[in-house]
Amino acid sequence: MKKEKCESLEQVREKIDAIDTALIEMIATRQFYVDQSVRFKRTVQDVQSPERVEQVISKVRAQAVELGTDPDLVEHLYREMIQRFIQRELKEIRP
Repeated sequence: MKKEKCESLEQVREKIDAIDTALIEMIATRQFYVDQSVRFKRTVQDVQSPERVEQVISKVRAQAVELGTDPDLVEHLYREMIQRFIQRELKEIRP
């Protein structure tokens, strides 16, 4: 997404609103793929996959640093999102 200097608070808020919409769309798309992944998982361990979680966290922290944003914030957001998706997946494999 292109960054540009804003000339008013209203313009800043419009940009933030557009980003929020894009973030929600991306989270929904991620959830769509997470939901598909359940077809390939057989056990609780497959779903929880702590090594995969840590791999993702490591990757997103590095990306945060590269882009100049707070890696702790990014990690917190991802851990929460991943935990919610794991809970969702667990309902599928053990209803």
